[in-house]
Amino acid sequence: MARSTRETERKYAVPDTDISWLSDLVGAGPVASVADQGVRELDAVYYDSDDLRLTRTRASLRRRTGGTDAGWHLKLPLPGDSREEIRTSSMSEDVPEELRCLTLSRTRGAALRPVVRIRSSRSPHRLLDAEGDVLAELSVDQVSAEALLDDEGRTAWTELEVELVQDGDPALLDSVEKVLRKNGLDRAESPSKVFRALTEATSLLRRAPDASDARADVAPGTAGRHVLAYTDRLVGALMDLDPAVRRDTPDSVHRMRTTARRLRGCLRSYRSVFDREVTDPVRRDLKWLANELGAERDHEVLRDRLTSEVRELSGELVLGPVEARLKAWDVARRTEARRRTLDALASPRYLGLLNGLKSLTEAPPLRASKAAGKPGKVFRKVLRKEYRRLAGRMEPALAMASGPERDTAIHDARKAAKRLRYAAEAARPALGKPVRRLGKRAKAVQQVSGAQHDSVVTRDALRRLAVSAHAAGEPGFTWGVLHGQEGAAAAARERQLPEAWSKARAAARKKALRS
Repeated sequence: MARSTRETERKYAVPDTDISWLSDLVGAGPVASVADQGVRELDAVYYDSDDLRLTRTRASLRRRTGGTDAGWHLKLPLPGDSREEIRTSSMSEDVPEELRCLTLSRTRGAALRPVVRIRSSRSPHRLLDAEGDVLAELSVDQVSAEALLDDEGRTAWTELEVELVQDGDPALLDSVEKVLRKNGLDRAESPSKVFRALTEATSLLRRAPDASDARADVAPGTAGRHVLAYTDRLVGALMDLDPAVRRDTPDSVHRMRTTARRLRGCLRSYRSVFDREVTDPVRRDLKWLANELGAERDHEVLRDRLTSEVRELSGELVLGPVEARLKAWDVARRTEARRRTLDALASPRYLGLLNGLKSLTEAPPLRASKAAGKPGKVFRKVLRKEYRRLAGRMEPALAMASGPERDTAIHDARKAAKRLRYAAEAARPALGKPVRRLGKRAKAVQQVSGAQHDSVVTRDALRRLAVSAHAAGEPGFTWGVLHGQEGAAAAARERQLPEAWSKARAAARKKALRS
């Protein structure tokens, strides 16, 4: 089974192999001594698609021999100087299926093959604190690379990297860098060995298709450029979240579902900027993906809510095997929902969505007239339309008497508030503070109405649990108590909703929607 670690490091170009300055690192932050660890010979074959889809997205997959971590390593980018490294000790020459699945959002199903072999003669040195504990490892690598692609070539260089221990203080990297710069070492230009090797030993990355080429006619500062910046960020986030969802990382399903909804909302709200013949199928697939992820996410929310409520009850209010029934319900529902998520990510439809999103970023299907327009005019027209949609749903909902019809109306208004919020997010960099305030108020409406809807859903689940308990001869008292609490919570949220809506209206009437 693969295991994951967080790797935080910086790489530097080394003009020569003279490292007599290593003693200068003593006193860099908490560094008290430097310990030489000898020399290690490392040999790694990197795998990628023929068009280098992993390398282009700053990921890498390798099979390493030598050193203390022989086996397969998948490295995925994280913010800043960090990467996630997922390892398996398998030495098979076939890519482990678990790692292959984790690359799917980047490869989009393309076959993986050896693309470059990198050998490193590594001279590691441990940076120790006053107690002798390891703070980081500084390594000088003499690297030689041999391309295994059709345009085979070779290259060699020397580099230095500083890697923190797990949970190490990132401030140490800044302290060490000051010493390195004083000794003539600057940051390496390439983000990784494999990127540099393929850049220097092949022509593939040098002739890489540049997404900016397809946008040459989209001038900076236009509506099209702003919308594309927003969609690019979301497409990248969706791709990055895929491996986390497959590995069941906490909150990953929620974030992926929200990202899919944001993307869909952007393509829907700003459909005047895009060619709908291209984007409508993508929108439909994003809706499908969000729905498939929703089973697992909705169960997570409901399970955590019910578990917390049961634990908060005083002992005399808990009658019968309440926690046991809740756990049995959770296991059955969670297993089914998890299977649904993984089946969706393994489906041809999801693969088609990934390809559609890639096309959206590489060759954006923009409508020239709208995309070239001033963002103020285009964005405010969209925001006014989304605001009117929200008002047209919220006003009637607030006028209704409490009951199922009002619950449904509030839920529909919540969806409209979400659309307005996402449309404001895309417009905010161009329109500034007034739109940021409008988005904030729309979010508040969404949150209050969402909390009311959660109570509606929770009451339905409690009723079903009570029915099951009754059929098994168990007391239904506790489920009834919780049902009553949820009813009171829903009523409280309904009382808060008019104020949240009033603030959203005020934000809309100020500068946000005025030309």
